[in-house]
Amino acid sequence: MARDVQITIDCADPAKLAAFWAEVLDYRVQGPPEGFDSWEQALNAMGVPPERHNDASAVVDPEGAGPRLFFQRVPESKRVKNRVHLDVRAAPGLTGEARMSALEAAADLLVPLGATRVGRYEPAPPLEAGHVLMTDPEGNEFCLD
Repeated sequence: MARDVQITIDCADPAKLAAFWAEVLDYRVQGPPEGFDSWEQALNAMGVPPERHNDASAVVDPEGAGPRLFFQRVPESKRVKNRVHLDVRAAPGLTGEARMSALEAAADLLVPLGATRVGRYEPAPPLEAGHVLMTDPEGNEFCLD
């Protein structure tokens, strides 16, 4: 049975996280509903008070192949390691040191966007594929894989 999947991420600043993940994944922040030039215009027309304008945001794959990521504001902060995380395929088809170099280069590009490099995990048998553990601007773990 085929299903569409949306990934929902609880956060403190949906707009900031949406902008970050749009850059990481080559996605785009989802535009406002048809008939509106901006989200501010749409939310005002819907009667959403200004202090609630950043309650949610989303990013979408411009080619329509990947899942939508939905960011929703929650009052509590992140406290423990994620039970589910994203693996960003930053070195497809590469192995060994070429793979690890590509992952390090990707990590270097993400740090100025607000990511934090947590650690490098070297390739180890039997999988032979290392990865770089990162966190997004709100501390959610993800792997460059």
